[in-house]
Amino acid sequence: MNTGDLIFQLLMFMIIFCIFFAVFFLVRSLVAKKPDRSKNIEEKLDRIIELLEKDKGE
Repeated sequence: MNTGDLIFQLLMFMIIFCIFFAVFFLVRSLVAKKPDRSKNIEEKLDRIIELLEKDKGE
């Protein structure tokens, strides 16, 4: 095997490896953001419920 062939194969494996990692981290970051949004919405709804209960009691 030629030295140039070996270097080319190593570079191609590294590029493929990097692509898989990029896709993995992209999917992970998109999935990880959903609980933050739902938590934020839940906190807002709790606040609205508290305000409605406060108005109802007066």
